[in-house]
Amino acid sequence: MADTLHPAAIEHLPGFVTGPGESDWLFTAVAVFLLAAVLMIGNFYFQVHALPEQMAHRTKKVQMEIVAVLALISLFTHNHIFWIAGLLLAFIDLPDFSTPMSSMAQSLERLSGRTPAVEDPVVVTLLPKPKPDTVGGGI
Repeated sequence: MADTLHPAAIEHLPGFVTGPGESDWLFTAVAVFLLAAVLMIGNFYFQVHALPEQMAHRTKKVQMEIVAVLALISLFTHNHIFWIAGLLLAFIDLPDFSTPMSSMAQSLERLSGRTPAVEDPVVVTLLPKPKPDTVGGGI
């Protein structure tokens, strides 16, 4: 590279200066590092954004669908108040009112005589008697 230096250039050039026709290794390294950093930060952002939905899904909460919708709304609108509301809703355990209410409604229908009481059929199966094991000499 010493024979291709310009006469006005200094004798000791830094290591990142490349000669004519050579590839710029510093530019390549920075481009690869920047691409990897953008992908890692994007992955981290999406994992944090899905945190309320994962929390509600793990605990089998009633309001899981509401939390998921709030997370999506905040992702697309960039209004982070929806994400905070979804996170708070994922922490709160709302009681299940629909199951007892439907049970009471069915009981009242049976008592009023509107619909006949439908009993769940009980299936009884008889198992054959076990035969004694002749090889092992045991049961």
